[in-house]
Amino acid sequence: MQSSSRIKITDIRLVRLRTVQEVGVLEPAWNPGGQMPFTVGGGSYVEIHTDSGLVGIGPGLDPALLPAVKAQLVGQDPFDTERHLAALRYYATGPAYRGSAGVDIALWDLIGKACGQPLYKLFGGGRDKVPAYASMVLLSTPAERAELAARLADEGWQAIKLRLHHATMAEDIETVTRVRDAVGDRMAIMVDANQAQSSGNWQPGVLWDYRRALETARELDRLGCYWLEEPLPRYAFKDLARLNQAVAMPLAGGENNRGIHEFVQMLEGNVYDILQPEGMVGGGLTELRKIGVLAEAFGKKCVPHHGGRGLGTIAHLHLVASWPHAPYLELLHDPPIGDYRHGFSILLDPPVVDQEGLIAVPQKPGLGVEVNPDLVEEVITV
Repeated sequence: MQSSSRIKITDIRLVRLRTVQEVGVLEPAWNPGGQMPFTVGGGSYVEIHTDSGLVGIGPGLDPALLPAVKAQLVGQDPFDTERHLAALRYYATGPAYRGSAGVDIALWDLIGKACGQPLYKLFGGGRDKVPAYASMVLLSTPAERAELAARLADEGWQAIKLRLHHATMAEDIETVTRVRDAVGDRMAIMVDANQAQSSGNWQPGVLWDYRRALETARELDRLGCYWLEEPLPRYAFKDLARLNQAVAMPLAGGENNRGIHEFVQMLEGNVYDILQPEGMVGGGLTELRKIGVLAEAFGKKCVPHHGGRGLGTIAHLHLVASWPHAPYLELLHDPPIGDYRHGFSILLDPPVVDQEGLIAVPQKPGLGVEVNPDLVEEVITV
């Protein structure tokens, strides 16, 4: 094991990756008219180099943030994660999925490598495999969703998350009914209303009011759904708490909320039964671990958002494996175009969902995964 006092950060680099194949695009349910691309390869990741020769990796960031990140971290001990989180939040916050959260994840990867342990073991261990749920992208049609759900159940997937908010509530309920009929009790069914995408009172697509949320929730509860996700605007905490009190089925949310203080408000107000923080929106693993502890203290479950499909998802996998109150890992998986394996295609030996619907936690130190060096297109440093 490498002594932390001898490890100092020497450089921060951003590595761009070559796109091998343009798989296609999907119109995401939460952004009608928009396009969500899926590729084999592509994207970027961050490297943190040290004087020990160890290199930590994490999701990419906006290149404009690289000078600020380097100014804060070069010469520092990577183990000082709390201090680094505070400095990066002040100097290099950046946009969601392109901010400094990936740097925090790379720091933890480096710490795991220095200790010679996979991160989930450093976080307390627990399970070496966790159930994954297939998170849909498309709104699609009731018939197509039912057909896909049945196929996924046959493949071993234990759970599916459907996107709802068709033009009418009747179409929403028909989708869930058809899926339930197709899979029976072989799969848990989650439902995402995607009503908290905006912090204001407007976003693309159908907007739910409290009445539609309540009536939908009651029908979903009758159909045995595992949770209803974000059925009202992001900061409608009082109405969400009222809705949560009115139905037995758990409410879930929090993927776009930033800062521990917002999750404290949600927990104290009994807004959600299941918290879904996103490491790539917040401060990476350092902040996500704290939110997980808060959830446990309040007797709530914690199922992080998908993590951006690549290294962020691997980071979330380690946390979920270490949390007894995390029943699932979210994987964006709407095949064939939206297959989760496209997000993992930058990795040399990516984990896969097995025939029991479980995904194994990488056992090598840190994140436990390596990026395919053949995909490297450009290395950016300052």
